[in-house]
Amino acid sequence: MKLTKLEQNFLLDLARSALEHIFKNGEELRPDESDIPKKLKEKRASFVTLTKAGELRGCIGKLLPVKELHKDVIENTYSAAFSDPRFPQLQEDELNNIFIEISILDRPKSLKYKDAKGLIAILKKEKPGVIIQHGLYSATFLPQVWEDLKTPEEFLSNLCLKAGLSPDTWQKERLEIQTYKVHKFSEKKK
Repeated sequence: MKLTKLEQNFLLDLARSALEHIFKNGEELRPDESDIPKKLKEKRASFVTLTKAGELRGCIGKLLPVKELHKDVIENTYSAAFSDPRFPQLQEDELNNIFIEISILDRPKSLKYKDAKGLIAILKKEKPGVIIQHGLYSATFLPQVWEDLKTPEEFLSNLCLKAGLSPDTWQKERLEIQTYKVHKFSEKKK
């Protein structure tokens, strides 16, 4: 889903307003539905990423569309701020130093590959978002993670670790893999 700059800014403002609202009023933001652009009422999957001083501060989202995009962004903003198990809950005094990025996901597609070497070749070329699944274990990395984990080997090893698997599982066993693309946009750096 490609959004106009106006729609992107609307969602970024909505995410920021949601955080400000909960600290000021102690309750979740419920925007007036008549103010929401039509395209943002479509069901879409999104991730909201919060960073502070260039470091990850929270990132939560959904892989499949389950609710209207504007509602999904608000819910994921709260989850990234207050429910990401990797971080303590966001505090009000951090708010001015938080930077918001929103990713709108395309629907994931199953990736067919022959072996680990073939998998590496595909990922190296496309650098998509990746979902791995092995039995009850699963994890995803957004395409943005390629900025930090440059090689497919490093990417897959860290993704296996995130899923609770041995880092070399992708080399030894066959994983169920899906890939996806995102349309990402963020607040301007202050």
